[in-house]
Amino acid sequence: MKISTFYGGSPEIESHVQAAVDAEKDGFDGIWYGQIFGAEVLTVIAIAGERTSRIQFGTSVVPTYVRHPTIMAQQALTVQAATGGRFTLGLGLSHAPVVESMWGLSYERPAVHMREYLNVLQPLLTDGVVSFSGEMFRVNAQAAVPTPKPPEVMIAALAPVMLRIAGERTGGSILWMTGPKTIESHIMPRLTKAAEGSGRPQPRIVAALPVAVTDDPDAARQRAAGLFAIYGTLPNYQRVLEKEGASGPQDVAIVGNEAQVEQQIREMASAGATEFVAAAFPADGDAKASLERTHALVKSLIGKI
Repeated sequence: MKISTFYGGSPEIESHVQAAVDAEKDGFDGIWYGQIFGAEVLTVIAIAGERTSRIQFGTSVVPTYVRHPTIMAQQALTVQAATGGRFTLGLGLSHAPVVESMWGLSYERPAVHMREYLNVLQPLLTDGVVSFSGEMFRVNAQAAVPTPKPPEVMIAALAPVMLRIAGERTGGSILWMTGPKTIESHIMPRLTKAAEGSGRPQPRIVAALPVAVTDDPDAARQRAAGLFAIYGTLPNYQRVLEKEGASGPQDVAIVGNEAQVEQQIREMASAGATEFVAAAFPADGDAKASLERTHALVKSLIGKI
């Protein structure tokens, strides 16, 4: 299983870029950036690509509704060129409260939206041209950006229909707040079946979870409950938390001493995750020391799981 890190630091652009430089130096397989309300992460990755040579980059995830697939294709190809072919485009639908209340767009029939989005995006990435007429998109366009190879596309898929789309059409699924029981019983079987039915290779399962090395796991879980509370209110995550038997994000966070955290990360590999993305969070009041402990432990597992 690959071991990667998730950027959760300062909002400054230089901090985003330096994190990639440092992660490569530390030996991490990849670094993943979320696209929420801060920096535009495709731009960040393009900059970071010029200052690194080996580390893989990914978005976890870029929402589809506010970027037309032709623009997304141009951006993704540009980032792929800037990183020398080290980029995975992770896409997601976001959530109804964001799409409808913040952006003022319709969230009706999200699976249809994603299927049609991919019908436009993927031919542009692989062939540089698309002609598609559907219910939501009617596009005749080109994208002429030379790249070493097309960037792989993955989607944030948790529910059965989205997992089928991920397995049939993309490189796999990017997970958040999804524990090992749910990966083994729900995510992996559906993804694998869909990929096999479409003649596609074994899908990637990129699984990200909050992580903290601490001698006081109860206090760390209480802290996680506050830091990640929003995810326990969103239906998409509520469903996978319920499958895991978790009452909230704090119950899927990976916390404990070095041996306990290592064992929990190994359980993710045994469940079927092909890449684990550590989203380190401070377990106590000394945030810097806490994050350094977690970073050191996760770093020590690179190449060993």
